[in-house]
Amino acid sequence: MAQEKASNSVVKAVEKKSSLLLWAVCGAGKTEMLFKGIEAAINKGERVLIATPRVDVVKELSPRLRAVFPSIPIASLYGGSKDQHINAQLVIATTHQVIRYYQSFDIFIVDEVDAFPFSYDKSLQYAIQQARKPQSSLIYLTATPTTQIRKIPNLEIVYVPRRYHGFSLPVPTFTWCGNWRTRLKKKKLPPVVMKWLQERLKAKKPTLLFLPSVEVLKEISRVLVLQSITHEAVYAADKERHEKVKRFRNEEYTLLLTTTILERGITIPNLDVAVLGAEDHVFTESALVQIAGRVGRSAKMPTGDVTFFHYGKTDAMVRARAQINWMNKREV
Repeated sequence: MAQEKASNSVVKAVEKKSSLLLWAVCGAGKTEMLFKGIEAAINKGERVLIATPRVDVVKELSPRLRAVFPSIPIASLYGGSKDQHINAQLVIATTHQVIRYYQSFDIFIVDEVDAFPFSYDKSLQYAIQQARKPQSSLIYLTATPTTQIRKIPNLEIVYVPRRYHGFSLPVPTFTWCGNWRTRLKKKKLPPVVMKWLQERLKAKKPTLLFLPSVEVLKEISRVLVLQSITHEAVYAADKERHEKVKRFRNEEYTLLLTTTILERGITIPNLDVAVLGAEDHVFTESALVQIAGRVGRSAKMPTGDVTFFHYGKTDAMVRARAQINWMNKREV
């Protein structure tokens, strides 16, 4: 099984103090694949840091790791956190918190290494190198590694092309919807998009609609309000974002509009996803792969619909679909 192979590779990287890229598809169970390696390091008295770009992930990982490793001190660090145990044996932190440390960790794990801000901020990349001990293991995790990451010298790459439940990744459908921006100015959505939404609203199926900007999100929200369609909308600066997502998880409503802020980290059973304006530059190859990866994550409901509504296909769209098909065809 690919997950077991990956787990064993993490243990070897920990033992040899080598570098490893764990290229695992969305929903593969990356965190669980780390447990044996973390345990091996802890048993030797070594220090481990898991760095992730988002506060949400730190908050999600901390209780899970405390449950798995109840006997060791664990620090959870992010902007505004009250945890002061910076010298804990196991640290989970946002990438910006890494600058606190100098040559402190035997095992350094970088989650979502391709994501903002780590992938764009040279100072954060430098901070990670500074926080490692001279002889240490560096483990990268992602479903969408950049070419730059894949070309790092002496970096072993381990593929996990299947999710933990064994089903293939949902492959996006490309659907042309015409000049949707012009229709939006008339306070209308393309008929093909409206039909797609109404089918899911009628079935009371959880649905995420990804949009290219906050401005577009607000305009579409106003259009849906005019048509008395129950929904919510979230974006990075929305102070109620976490509460809205929580209500969505609790099935208090079934349609959530979002920017790319929810392209990673959210897991909702029985979810369908669409992108409107998939041709927009904000929807990079990695963003589209991550968005498609929101669907079919549950073992009980491992399938679902992913539709990219567009006004002209882009290279990013084509590459994203090709990457998903490539992973689906890889040997486990």
